[in-house]
Amino acid sequence: MIWTLPHIVAGTMVLSITAYVLLAGADFGGGVWDLLATGSRRDDQRALIANAIGPVWEANHVWLILVVVMLFSCFPAAFAHLSTELHVPLTLMLVGIVLRGSAFTFRAYDRKDDIVQQRWGLIFSIASVLTPVLLGMCVGTVAAGNVPLHQSPEAAVIAAPTFVARYVSPWWRPFPISVGILTLTLFSLLAATYLTVEAQQPETREGFRTRALGASVAVAVAALVAALLAQRDAPLVFAALTRGVRAIVLLSVTTLFALTAIVSLWKRWFQVARVAVAAEASFIVWGWAWSQYPFMLPPTHTIESLAAPRSTLLWVLGTLIVGTFILLPSFFYLFRIFKRGDVLEIEH
Repeated sequence: MIWTLPHIVAGTMVLSITAYVLLAGADFGGGVWDLLATGSRRDDQRALIANAIGPVWEANHVWLILVVVMLFSCFPAAFAHLSTELHVPLTLMLVGIVLRGSAFTFRAYDRKDDIVQQRWGLIFSIASVLTPVLLGMCVGTVAAGNVPLHQSPEAAVIAAPTFVARYVSPWWRPFPISVGILTLTLFSLLAATYLTVEAQQPETREGFRTRALGASVAVAVAALVAALLAQRDAPLVFAALTRGVRAIVLLSVTTLFALTAIVSLWKRWFQVARVAVAAEASFIVWGWAWSQYPFMLPPTHTIESLAAPRSTLLWVLGTLIVGTFILLPSFFYLFRIFKRGDVLEIEH
């Protein structure tokens, strides 16, 4: 395997997606647990989620913006094709992101009576559930090769003569839906595990420990279902993840981190569990990237074939290197201020 400049750019995008999953993904998962908060500790659970998300949720979207800008600049043909063929789920996902952020802000600053809080909380939670599913469905659609890049617009119309056939059917299929559910369960697992570390009250911590253990099982089941469907609907993905030494190593390492997370949660080693779950999620993302390699738009268009001119790639990478020296220290400072562990839950 020879890494060229387009591969380096694509690899950088995968790292940005990984950061988005680990950070913003956990924020979406927090919305899931906000929706499912029950019992006498319900208000404490929601207060903890709000305290954990509040200081950083806007900053976490930087990684998604970075991916979109790099795709637009470095792989313009892929950007144009995906934003056209998947405009329905992408638009719904964007609406979900906006509604989720708006509802979270309004809930914090609007009146504190129950009706107002329930209204904004419901919008926040529903958007937090639907958006990850749509994100995963888009990923599954591309990985399965359901949106091939045609040679001309006329060829695309001939291949899919109706609106539903072209813009709905490719992503409304079992395999993309299964990837969407896997994404939702993974984000929920990240959130619950992170919250066991953030919680100060033992009862609240135990509640999220139980949720994290349940989410671990849900992730395993969702991954198994997605793998079974991939054998039929996404054979390139299935082959890449089941054949060869790299596939065995990838699956083994992912499974090892998943088991480590479960054992750590069971033993109440919450710091270890957080690291293990983050590693598990990272390897799942990298497994998806590996299953597509060397294609950006399976089954015909590779990363190199869709790349912009070399000069464009060099300028983007150069700008990214300079920006990294600003972005990473800023993130480090942000998390150091708000994630020091001495921010207590709001008492109710």
